[in-house]
Amino acid sequence: MKALIIYDSQFGNTEKIAKAIARGIGENVEVKNVNDASINDIKGVELLIVGSPTHGGQATPAIQNFLKSLPDNLLKGVKVSAFDTRSSDEGKAWLKIIINIFKFPAPRMAKVLQAKDGNLAAEPEGFIVKGKEGPLIEGELERAEKWGKKLLI
Repeated sequence: MKALIIYDSQFGNTEKIAKAIARGIGENVEVKNVNDASINDIKGVELLIVGSPTHGGQATPAIQNFLKSLPDNLLKGVKVSAFDTRSSDEGKAWLKIIINIFKFPAPRMAKVLQAKDGNLAAEPEGFIVKGKEGPLIEGELERAEKWGKKLLI
Protein backbone atom coordinates (compact mmCIF):
# COMPACT_ATOMS: atom_id res chain seq x y z
CA MET A 1 0.00 0.00 0.00
CA LYS A 2 1.40 3.39 -0.99
CA ALA A 3 1.08 5.81 1.92
CA LEU A 4 1.81 9.50 2.45
CA ILE A 5 2.06 11.38 5.73
CA ILE A 6 1.92 15.17 5.49
CA TYR A 7 2.66 17.09 8.68
CA ASP A 8 3.61 20.46 10.08
CA SER A 9 5.79 20.79 13.16
CA GLN A 10 6.86 23.75 15.23
CA PHE A 11 9.09 22.17 17.87
CA GLY A 12 9.78 18.81 16.17
CA ASN A 13 7.29 16.72 18.14
CA THR A 14 4.75 16.33 15.34
CA GLU A 15 7.54 15.37 12.95
CA LYS A 16 8.69 12.64 15.37
CA ILE A 17 5.14 11.31 15.61
CA ALA A 18 4.79 11.34 11.79
CA LYS A 19 7.98 9.28 11.45
CA ALA A 20 6.85 6.85 14.17
CA ILE A 21 3.53 6.36 12.34
CA ALA A 22 5.52 5.69 9.17
CA ARG A 23 7.52 2.99 10.98
CA GLY A 24 4.23 1.40 12.00
CA ILE A 25 2.95 1.44 8.43
CA GLY A 26 6.19 -0.11 7.20
CA GLU A 27 7.22 -0.08 3.58
CA ASN A 28 6.18 2.25 0.79
CA VAL A 29 5.41 5.27 2.97
CA GLU A 30 6.63 8.81 2.40
CA VAL A 31 6.75 11.47 5.12
CA LYS A 32 6.63 15.11 3.97
CA ASN A 33 6.55 18.46 5.68
CA VAL A 34 3.53 20.39 4.44
CA ASN A 35 5.88 23.10 3.11
CA ASP A 36 7.43 20.52 0.77
CA ALA A 37 4.18 18.81 -0.22
CA SER A 38 1.92 19.38 -3.20
CA ILE A 39 -1.34 18.01 -4.48
CA ASN A 40 0.65 16.02 -7.04
CA ASP A 41 2.21 14.01 -4.18
CA ILE A 42 -1.23 12.55 -3.43
CA LYS A 43 -1.68 10.98 -6.87
CA GLY A 44 -1.55 7.19 -6.60
CA VAL A 45 -1.59 7.24 -2.78
CA GLU A 46 -3.81 4.64 -1.10
CA LEU A 47 -3.42 6.02 2.44
CA LEU A 48 -3.10 9.69 3.39
CA ILE A 49 -2.45 10.86 6.95
CA VAL A 50 -2.27 14.54 7.93
CA GLY A 51 -0.76 15.77 11.19
CA SER A 52 -0.44 19.10 12.95
CA PRO A 53 0.46 20.56 16.30
CA THR A 54 -2.46 22.16 18.13
CA HIS A 55 -2.54 25.97 17.93
CA GLY A 56 -5.46 27.41 19.88
CA GLY A 57 -7.48 24.31 19.12
CA GLN A 58 -6.69 24.54 15.41
CA ALA A 59 -4.26 22.99 12.96
CA THR A 60 -1.42 25.25 11.83
CA PRO A 61 -2.26 27.73 9.06
CA ALA A 62 -0.03 25.77 6.65
CA ILE A 63 -2.02 22.55 7.23
CA GLN A 64 -5.34 24.40 7.03
CA ASN A 65 -4.33 25.98 3.72
CA PHE A 66 -3.13 22.65 2.34
CA LEU A 67 -6.42 20.96 3.23
CA LYS A 68 -8.42 23.81 1.71
CA SER A 69 -6.41 23.50 -1.51
CA LEU A 70 -7.38 19.84 -2.06
CA PRO A 71 -9.87 19.54 -4.90
CA ASP A 72 -13.21 17.86 -4.22
CA ASN A 73 -13.19 14.12 -4.99
CA LEU A 74 -9.36 14.02 -4.98
CA LEU A 75 -9.39 11.38 -2.26
CA LYS A 76 -12.00 9.08 -3.78
CA GLY A 77 -11.02 5.55 -2.78
CA VAL A 78 -8.16 6.78 -0.56
CA LYS A 79 -7.98 5.77 3.10
CA VAL A 80 -7.43 8.83 5.30
CA SER A 81 -6.88 9.85 8.90
CA ALA A 82 -5.38 12.66 10.95
CA PHE A 83 -3.41 13.22 14.11
CA ASP A 84 -2.35 16.11 16.27
CA THR A 85 0.10 16.81 19.05
CA ARG A 86 -1.33 18.51 22.11
CA SER A 87 -0.13 19.92 25.40
CA SER A 88 -0.21 18.02 28.66
CA ASP A 89 -0.86 21.27 30.57
CA GLU A 90 -4.46 20.24 31.17
CA GLY A 91 -4.26 21.28 34.83
CA LYS A 92 -4.26 24.98 33.93
CA ALA A 93 -7.72 26.52 34.11
CA TRP A 94 -7.24 28.78 31.06
CA LEU A 95 -6.13 25.81 28.96
CA LYS A 96 -9.16 23.77 30.02
CA ILE A 97 -11.40 26.61 28.86
CA ILE A 98 -9.66 26.77 25.47
CA ILE A 99 -9.86 22.98 25.08
CA ASN A 100 -13.57 22.95 25.95
CA ILE A 101 -14.27 25.66 23.39
CA PHE A 102 -12.01 24.68 20.51
CA LYS A 103 -11.26 20.98 21.16
CA PHE A 104 -8.40 19.58 19.03
CA PRO A 105 -7.61 19.75 15.31
CA ALA A 106 -7.30 16.04 14.39
CA PRO A 107 -11.07 15.38 14.21
CA ARG A 108 -11.63 18.51 12.10
CA MET A 109 -8.77 17.60 9.76
CA ALA A 110 -10.23 14.11 9.33
CA LYS A 111 -13.64 15.60 8.50
CA VAL A 112 -12.06 17.75 5.77
CA LEU A 113 -10.32 14.67 4.33
CA GLN A 114 -13.62 12.78 4.37
CA ALA A 115 -15.38 15.73 2.72
CA LYS A 116 -12.89 15.34 -0.14
CA ASP A 117 -14.19 11.75 -0.52
CA GLY A 118 -11.56 10.04 1.65
CA ASN A 119 -12.49 6.89 3.57
CA LEU A 120 -11.65 7.08 7.28
CA ALA A 121 -9.05 4.36 8.02
CA ALA A 122 -8.94 5.00 11.79
CA GLU A 123 -10.35 7.52 14.23
CA PRO A 124 -8.20 10.67 14.48
CA GLU A 125 -5.61 10.52 17.25
CA GLY A 126 -3.90 12.96 19.59
CA PHE A 127 -0.37 12.56 20.97
CA ILE A 128 0.74 14.34 24.13
CA VAL A 129 3.71 16.65 24.63
CA LYS A 130 4.93 18.04 27.93
CA GLY A 131 4.08 21.70 28.19
CA LYS A 132 3.94 23.78 25.04
CA GLU A 133 7.22 22.74 23.41
CA GLY A 134 7.66 19.16 24.53
CA PRO A 135 9.27 16.72 24.57
CA LEU A 136 6.71 14.02 23.91
CA ILE A 137 5.61 12.16 27.00
CA GLU A 138 7.05 8.71 27.49
CA GLY A 139 5.48 6.03 25.31
CA GLU A 140 3.96 8.32 22.68
CA LEU A 141 6.33 7.26 19.89
CA GLU A 142 5.47 3.61 20.53
CA ARG A 143 1.77 4.46 20.62
CA ALA A 144 2.13 6.32 17.30
CA GLU A 145 3.81 3.29 15.74
CA LYS A 146 0.93 1.06 16.90
CA TRP A 147 -1.59 3.55 15.52
CA GLY A 148 0.27 3.43 12.18
CA LYS A 149 -0.14 -0.36 12.09
CA LYS A 150 -3.85 0.03 12.81
CA LEU A 151 -4.21 2.20 9.69
CA LEU A 152 -3.38 -0.82 7.52
CA ILE A 153 -6.29 -2.91 8.75
